[in-house]
Amino acid sequence: MNGDRRASTALTWAKLREVKCAELEGAADGWGKAGNRADAARDRIDKQLLHGLRATQQGEAAEAAVLRLRRLARNFQYVYTECGLLRTALNSLAHEVKAQQRALQDALDDAAALRFTVHEDGSVTYPAAGEGLIDGTPLPGGTASGVAGAGFLAPSGLVAPNPNTAKAQDIADRVVRAVRAAAEADWKYAGILRKLRAEEGLRVPDTVWTEAAADAAAVRNAAGGYLKQAIPYDATPAERRAWWAGLTDEQREEYLAVYPDQIGNLDGIPALVRDAANRDNLRLLIGELDGRDDRTAVTQLAALREIDRQLQAVPKAGDPPMYLLGIGDEGNGRAIVSYGNPDTSRNVAAYVPGLNTSLDEEFAKGDLKRSRDLAIAAQRHDPSTAAITWLGYDAPQSPDGWGSLAVAGDGRAEAGGDSFHEFMGGLAATNQNEDPHMTAIGHSYGSRTVGAATQQGDGIPGVSDIVLVGSPGVGVDRAEDMGVAKDHVFVGAAKNDIVTKLPSKGQALIGSAELLFGGPAAAYVAGEIADPGDDDVWFGKDPASEAFGARRFPVNDGPPPVGPGGLSADAHSQYFDPDRDAVSAESIALVASGNSRNVKMEELR
Repeated sequence: MNGDRRASTALTWAKLREVKCAELEGAADGWGKAGNRADAARDRIDKQLLHGLRATQQGEAAEAAVLRLRRLARNFQYVYTECGLLRTALNSLAHEVKAQQRALQDALDDAAALRFTVHEDGSVTYPAAGEGLIDGTPLPGGTASGVAGAGFLAPSGLVAPNPNTAKAQDIADRVVRAVRAAAEADWKYAGILRKLRAEEGLRVPDTVWTEAAADAAAVRNAAGGYLKQAIPYDATPAERRAWWAGLTDEQREEYLAVYPDQIGNLDGIPALVRDAANRDNLRLLIGELDGRDDRTAVTQLAALREIDRQLQAVPKAGDPPMYLLGIGDEGNGRAIVSYGNPDTSRNVAAYVPGLNTSLDEEFAKGDLKRSRDLAIAAQRHDPSTAAITWLGYDAPQSPDGWGSLAVAGDGRAEAGGDSFHEFMGGLAATNQNEDPHMTAIGHSYGSRTVGAATQQGDGIPGVSDIVLVGSPGVGVDRAEDMGVAKDHVFVGAAKNDIVTKLPSKGQALIGSAELLFGGPAAAYVAGEIADPGDDDVWFGKDPASEAFGARRFPVNDGPPPVGPGGLSADAHSQYFDPDRDAVSAESIALVASGNSRNVKMEELR
């Protein structure tokens, strides 16, 4: 094959037939082995050298050594990525060429069976055949020249009298199409392969990852038919798990190298695989966003770098290991992080954040800390516990918090509920315990999202306990409507959390009208008529109310919404904090660890 496009047009069918695709595949295997060695070296640095250095050495020299080892690990990661792209580019080229070789050979076999002659230029000579209309003698033969786009030409309406003419034309067209397609593939992949190169001296600054992101995109676009079409997007999580288990090691390596974004975010793929894929995709995303200066890119880049920093940090004694189960820049950003392995843990809890949550630095520091704190607390009751922060949807964004209730409709909760339902189905499919205990936790608007997830099928897959904190309602009016027994629905509602006391939509509209026309007294009376039991909130019945029927655990009152410092929403955000609300944090940890029987209850509203 020839990398120059002008030369590649001189490819003949005889040359195409002789192309040794096994040599391309052999070269691909060689790059794959080089990539695997780089990956093994990176893994050894991350899991052995850095950990050992941190555990035994301190001081400036040790810190300098850590920085150099991290840089070396990044270099190996880059080598792994580029080698994987080379491997797939070569394999995909071989895949496309072999397809054209098969098409060519079919055409040549048909020509041989008809005793036609295929010439070096692809034209086909055919013999006399048929009967003349006047004397009945065979009609003369001839030569047909192929047309690359013959299949797209409209029929002329003329029919050649020699029956061999159409057959020869078809064979000639098939030959020229196979040769042309192989030449185009040769040119396409030659351009990609020329760009897959490292800087001299194998320096890997951050800017190189921007180029790596472009390299990966080019290979994905070119190799779409080779790998991507086989990814089971429309399958169930259990079917995806079976698909992955059925792949060869070589196939898995290629998917991880070229499609880390797809495999890392596919529910039903084992957690260790998703973590490895997403760590690689994280670097590619950082490189991609680093080349942009729009507000969204800058915001998400800060979050990605903070997540990367946490992933690279050496865990302290007693800290649960961190697994990156999802990452992406679509919408307001995506990130799914687990503290503890959700596939091996007997207890798995997934927390869904709410309004104004997006992939930003605050999320990377605050929302991830909530599940980390939860994992640490829950593991004191059962070490086999994992806690997850799930940002797998676009939570509503309101610049002035809950003051703009118009943004807090049901649409995003319903869409997020579908995604969360599938995610939990993936955890249920990959968990290795016979009967794992799974908990869904919704905070703020996230509780509405969890509520939506419970309305899919028979409830959230695998989930036997549900925790709702700071909830403005969940979209159903009774605890038993959430797919679990009502005594397995737990609610925390702080006295000073205004989100848990939002009026119902109807009550808000009526009250606003009466306030406008009849004053405060009329508004109060109208509100009582709209909600006589005072147990409705924005999205239905108040989960902390007696009418809803859940179990309410005690929480700290929290700071008043109006204080010396002005307006405060702190009471809405401290449910998970072991320092500001130890009772609430401990109650959630007891449920997450499968010890809900030990949770103390308080009176419902």
